[in-house]
This record gives sequence, structure tokens and C-alpha cells, in this order.
Amino acid sequence: MTSYSFRYIDRCNMCDSPSDTQRVLGKRLNAPQGKWPRTRIGVAATIVECTVCGLVFPNPLPLLGRIEDHYAVDPEHYWKDDYFQPEKGYFQTQIKRFKALHSSDGRPRALDVGAGIGKCIRSLTDAGFEAFGIEGSESFYLAAIERNRISPERISLSTIEEASFAAESFDFVTFGAVLEHLYDPSTAILKALTWLRSGGLIHLEVPSSKWLVSRLGNLFYRLTGTDYVANLSPMHPPYHLYEFSLASFERHAARFGYEIAYSRFHVAQTFMPRLVEPLLVKLMRATSTGMQMEVWLRKPFSQLQSDKMTRAHGQG
Repeated sequence: MTSYSFRYIDRCNMCDSPSDTQRVLGKRLNAPQGKWPRTRIGVAATIVECTVCGLVFPNPLPLLGRIEDHYAVDPEHYWKDDYFQPEKGYFQTQIKRFKALHSSDGRPRALDVGAGIGKCIRSLTDAGFEAFGIEGSESFYLAAIERNRISPERISLSTIEEASFAAESFDFVTFGAVLEHLYDPSTAILKALTWLRSGGLIHLEVPSSKWLVSRLGNLFYRLTGTDYVANLSPMHPPYHLYEFSLASFERHAARFGYEIAYSRFHVAQTFMPRLVEPLLVKLMRATSTGMQMEVWLRKPFSQLQSDKMTRAHGQG
């Protein structure tokens, strides 16, 4: 069984608001809890929301002894079968978005944080980028080399906390479904910003704290008399520690002087009955309450702001 220690969070990771701005949403079990969590045995985490920026997280935060306790699994056990199938156009929308937001001469250098089995590195390379990646799971790292033929010179077995690159090494850093797994998203963003050249871009795909389906799930729990919630999965797959709102990044950008270059919400999966799914999809699109949020951050051209980020990262 996975063991955890717990750390109390006295300030919001993204906007730095104090703990008295946190609102308790409810509890989340350390396993899938279904419709009737009161009938299940397990350890429950308290889930809170920052009322200033909308960040949702467990408090206290469950901490692993080793990353392998979550991610030392066969890739086939972590991803669905269709993830391994050749996919035409994989990551092409993001590549087009980068080219629309960034004007660069020559061959852009890119870094994929949490590279998984190397699909993004492959797509970036095929699109003309000089692409690199870091991956914290040894089984995923080996799959990238063996299954997607990523050169070991292009991918490192490392977490972002351990990784080290020279300042201003890249034009593009992508965190695809990664930031929500990290204990300290703020420091990860600041570290990536130091690796970017001026005007460089960070691409993020994160769970939205405004997801309509979670809200409906929470309403069901309240109506059935429980204090559980559907938000997050801090101690079971897919191990999400955070859900973000756009205000989370706006507040963070204001603190550290970078720019939000682009954002949009994606409906993604609904996990709802087919009869109501079409209506919910339309509603989520109209109200920006889909499951996933895509955010692009731009490093400023101002040296003063760049120095501010470097100092903040050093203090973190």
C-alpha cells in the first residue's frame, strides 16, 4: 500500500493568499469513491478552494515518499489502449498555436516536461523543432526510447524539480497534463520561465476547477447527505493534486510579471449518460465549464521582469 506524509498548506500556491481565504469543499477518498462514499473504507483528504483565485487542492497535501509509488507502472496500465495507437495530427494544434503566438528565426528549441512515452517529442521533431524532454517515471522513459525511438540524448530521466538547463535555452516549454500532479506548480512555472528565451512560450493543459460535471457530482453528494466531493484524486489515479481557474494564472502572472498569451476551455470527457451528454456539451461550451483548460504563458522581453522571475525561483 502507498504511504503518505501530509503537509499543511498555509498559503495558496498560485496567488499566495493566506489560509483564511480557503473554503472547505468536502472530502475525497484515496480510491474511486463512486456514488456512495460513506459505504467505503479508506483515508479521506480534505479538499479546499482558494476563494481569491479559484485554485482547488487538498489541505493537508498528501506527499509521496517516492515518485515510483505512483508512476513506476507499465505504461499500458496507466494509459488506455488507444493512447498507444498512431494518431494523425497528434499535437499539431498546439504546434500551430505556438507558431501563431511566437515569431522566431531558425529552428525553435522545445522542451516537453513529463514526456511520457515520447509522443510529443516525436511530433515536435517531425514539425522541425529541436525537441527535448524530461520524464520522471523510469518505465515511461524506457517506453519513449524503445517504443517511440526517442534518442537518449533527447530525453532525460528526471523530474522538473531535479532537472537543470541553462537559462534561456528554449523557445517553447510544454506541460501537457503535468502541472496538476506537482506539489509546487508555482515554482515549476518559474523554473520553466528561466529556461525560456525572452518572448518564449509555456503551454499548459490543466484540469479546470469550474468543470460542470464536478459541480453536478458535488450537488448529488450534498443532496444525498454526504460531505464528499468529486474534485481531484490526490491519492489514486490519475493523482491530480490541483484544479486551476484562469484567475489562478492571472494572479500568478501579476505576481511575477509574465503574460497570459492565450487561453481556452475544452469540454473533453463528460463521463455522463448518453441521453444528457449532448446538452451538457453545449452548456459547457457556452459557459466555459469544460473539464480542461489550455493556457499559454509568455516570458516578457523586459530584463527587469526576467530578473524578478529568476530571483523568485531562487527563493522557491
